Amino acid sequence: MIVTATEFKTNLGKYLEMAASQDIFITKNGKRIARLTSPVINKLVLLDDLAGIIPEDSAIDENTIREERLSRQ
Repeated sequence: MIVTATEFKTNLGKYLEMAASQDIFITKNGKRIARLTSPVINKLVLLDDLAGIIPEDSAIDENTIREERLSRQ
């Protein structure tokens, strides 16, 4: 769910409850500035879901991935 910073501040309790089941992205001036996420969601399970996306025989290394990710920001 995406909410503005003003909406988030106005209804903090509502979004804290919602964060237990989904990520809340907070925006300011149209840009994402924060993400509120549940501490009980196992992030390693989510990472395991990504396994296999990059082929093993690919020439992509950690630095290439990092540079590509930073260029998108």
